[in-house]
Amino acid sequence: MIVGVPKEVKRDEYRVAMLPVGVEELVRAGHQVLIEKGAGLGSGLVDQSYAESGGELVSGAAEIFARAEMIVKVKEPQPSEHALLRPGQILFTYLHFAADRALTEAMMRTGASFLAYETLRDERGLLPLLTPMSEVAGRMSIQEGAKFLERPQMGRGILLGGVPGVAPAHITILGGGIVGSNAAKIAAGFHADVTILDINMDRLRYLDDIMPPNVNVLYSDRHVIREELRLADLVIGAVLIPGAKAPRLVTRADLKFMKPGSVIIDVAIDQGGCIETSRPTTHSSPTYIEEDVVHYCVTNMPGAVGRTSTFALCNVTLPWVAYVAQRGLQAAVEQSPAIESALNIHDGQVTNGPVADTFGLPYSRLRARGV
Repeated sequence: MIVGVPKEVKRDEYRVAMLPVGVEELVRAGHQVLIEKGAGLGSGLVDQSYAESGGELVSGAAEIFARAEMIVKVKEPQPSEHALLRPGQILFTYLHFAADRALTEAMMRTGASFLAYETLRDERGLLPLLTPMSEVAGRMSIQEGAKFLERPQMGRGILLGGVPGVAPAHITILGGGIVGSNAAKIAAGFHADVTILDINMDRLRYLDDIMPPNVNVLYSDRHVIREELRLADLVIGAVLIPGAKAPRLVTRADLKFMKPGSVIIDVAIDQGGCIETSRPTTHSSPTYIEEDVVHYCVTNMPGAVGRTSTFALCNVTLPWVAYVAQRGLQAAVEQSPAIESALNIHDGQVTNGPVADTFGLPYSRLRARGV
């Protein structure tokens, strides 16, 4: 199979979808790999390393899309890339369709097939291609929260850990999954006062067992959320329903309970956000203020730490890219429930239930004889 790796064009995106070792492994397996020149520079990976690994360096994205049977990316197709996709082509990347109806419908019109990293479930029911970026985003959320709580950034002027004689910041984390637990670990290291909210009691019991003493766990309901908003200096939105739009846990009216200058980091913004007042932002312009609360809603948080994120991502994506390249899409879906779970759109049809439900679209499945 011809596999293409274009340079990411989303604003402030520094990751790349394949390491030189991935190119070498695919070439050894008999595949051809096209790499757009400069694709790895944001992650400190030079063109020469890709060429030495057997990749063919290509000058522009148009040629990559024109020649490749499967495109491997990091972020969803940007407007400049929409017209480059064609029927029968495979795109393997983060898609987050449920957050964007216009993108979903545009991709349906291309006739291409779309495999989403974030919906691929392995035999244990886990999300192995989403997990590493959730780990990065969770840890970054505290780093960014600490920055934007500073007064020059319009925050309250709070030091997360406080000092002797002064109370530490109170951090409320909505969701105890991968993002939430990683955020809590870092926040605990800052000696902040941390509370994790979740509705899964088994998960809360587990977190209660493994977290340090300055991390508390609470069952999440409307009253608990509002009480936590009163206390919080920093709120981390970390909820996830795989493939579906994030539930709105905090309304605009709820923000009146928060202290002026407190900060929200809505990591769920990729899936539409869990705060009513959230809207997508970029690393170049990451924050805005609504109801006297600083909102940080960057849709590609891990892109800012491109080198760490690229290595973490490619460590887990390469085996699945190789699996599809070796078998082709039809056989890969038939033979692997994980690949079937990753397939979101095929031949103009939505093949992911939560995405179809979000927009009221017909739902289909790719079967042995096609859709």
